Amino acid sequence: MLLFILGLTIGSFLNCVIYRLEKDQSFILGRSFCPSCNHVLNWQDLIPLLSFISLKGKCRYCQKPISRQYPLVELLTGALFLLNFLILSPSLSAFDLLRLVYYLIVSCLLIVIFIFDLKYYLIPDQFVYSAIAVSAVWYFASSFFFSFYTSREIFNFIYSAIGSALFFLSIYLLTRKKGMGFGDVEVAFFMGLLLGFPNIIVALFLAFFSGALVGIILMVFNKKTLKSELAFGPFLTAATLFSLFFGQSLIDLYLGFLGYV
Repeated sequence: MLLFILGLTIGSFLNCVIYRLEKDQSFILGRSFCPSCNHVLNWQDLIPLLSFISLKGKCRYCQKPISRQYPLVELLTGALFLLNFLILSPSLSAFDLLRLVYYLIVSCLLIVIFIFDLKYYLIPDQFVYSAIAVSAVWYFASSFFFSFYTSREIFNFIYSAIGSALFFLSIYLLTRKKGMGFGDVEVAFFMGLLLGFPNIIVALFLAFFSGALVGIILMVFNKKTLKSELAFGPFLTAATLFSLFFGQSLIDLYLGFLGYV
């Protein structure tokens, strides 16, 4: 429960990051304010989730509606924090705690990429590079201090990252930058670095399948056309998180269906 509450609090901060990043403002300095009337918010306006409920989704000062993004991101972050804990089931060992922290940081960075690309059709480079840097530190620390990964496993992650990036880069170049943005290429590199083989295959399949399915549904309801732009970052990040938690289970289920396990 404490980790869920921490997730709600971090989610509130991520909302601030997403808003100020688009406005090119510092998300470290300065007090929170209403984006509609610019009134500085008091502490009772900043309680994650509860403030939104108590205010009935409206600003206390100007009565303008508060975006539903705020409670949804808070809930999503809290849920992911709790899910990380339940799946990893960390002990009090230094390694398990380090791994939990790594997964929590990665989850937060993916949430920012998901929402930012969904809203603004742009993937913030600094957060993709941060995710790559955090992963590099994790592999170094877990291998050097805890001997968790073998050199073969490390190269598996590296090759998966390069292979994913090259695959997306080929699409990017062949479609003359119309099929996807270069930010998707960067996210693909991180996906491979995080998931390795074969989980990266699961993630890419889910991303393309869900993206195509949503695109078809939007066209059926005349929300999009074949020439309309559709942000692919949300599908990549969602598929990454799913594969991170359930990829191996899905692979085992598939192999079991084929009679291999």
